[in-house]
Amino acid sequence: MALNFRFAVASDLHIAVPHTIAEQAHRFHLVEVSIPALELVLEHLSKLDIDFLLLPGDLTQDGEPENHTWLSKRLAALPYPVYVVPGNHDVPIKFANDYSIGLADFPSYYHHCGYDYQQQLYYTQQVLPGVRIIGLNSNQFNNSGKQEYIGGLDTEQLDWLQQVLTTAEEELVLVMIHHNVIEHLPDQYNNPLGRRYMLENRSVLLDILQSYGVKLIFTGHLHVQDIAEYEGIYEITTGSLVSYPHPYRIIDFTTNADGKQSLKIESHRVNSLPNLPNLSDISRDWIGDRSFHFMSKLLTNHPLNLSPEVAKKLAPSLRYFWADIAAGDAVLDFPNFPPDVRQYFQGFSATNNIDNNAILMLQ
Repeated sequence: MALNFRFAVASDLHIAVPHTIAEQAHRFHLVEVSIPALELVLEHLSKLDIDFLLLPGDLTQDGEPENHTWLSKRLAALPYPVYVVPGNHDVPIKFANDYSIGLADFPSYYHHCGYDYQQQLYYTQQVLPGVRIIGLNSNQFNNSGKQEYIGGLDTEQLDWLQQVLTTAEEELVLVMIHHNVIEHLPDQYNNPLGRRYMLENRSVLLDILQSYGVKLIFTGHLHVQDIAEYEGIYEITTGSLVSYPHPYRIIDFTTNADGKQSLKIESHRVNSLPNLPNLSDISRDWIGDRSFHFMSKLLTNHPLNLSPEVAKKLAPSLRYFWADIAAGDAVLDFPNFPPDVRQYFQGFSATNNIDNNAILMLQ
């Protein structure tokens, strides 16, 4: 079957209706722009002939029922299907309280976004003839109901996944999950600051996907624009609509005359809003203003293990480091740093410039 279709991806919306916005001095998310930024994206998509929209988690600020309700209603009004998965901010607690929904409540809010069987936190749907979406839940909780920092898939979900893939061998499969499966930063899984954004049993999932010929994974969580590849599997992670550079993607899947399949990825940004014409500059500085503590931890942790005194001197030069990583296709160099530290940060530079705009050959 010659497949040709178009879809969009927007991630980490962190939707917050005004009365739910909590004032936190050091929060990284510009949740004040969550609704107007989404509306601008939806306005753009309304002018395109898209077949569906993917939202890979962190749909809400912190799981507030009001925010899930607002987004659920907004998505239901769209003229194309939308598929979602839960992020860590959507279900911050296992059991509902006065402030947040519980894990088991999530599917009932998004029954029209993939979860037609509302007792299960993962699903599969045929989105088009020959095209199947699989939405997975990567949130984990300990025995006391506290959310784990690192993501994971339980045995029951993995067994279900293999059963689905066994019957979908003739279809193109798109997998969506919140936590990263493939590393998007150097040695991400072994760094305590990067590991929390990854799937704990990622190797198990990758082995399953590889054995069934699945080539495409869509994730969020990290708030960066990046495309990573592992033995023929591409993971496309999309940055957050409430963090610099406020990106989203429009993707064309094409089958050419020779039967070869490709994915054309175009990234767009919300650079300004009616009440924030300089949104891009404001959000870049927002991250920079909050970077010192994070960069100090990066400098003093494995593998650099610098002293706090040295980290304090170097951290100001890294003010826009994370903003540049988030933007994708970064070229980084700090020539005044000690040689080993300079080399370490150079390793975060993009090598092939495919993070924002690319054509991926799938066959």
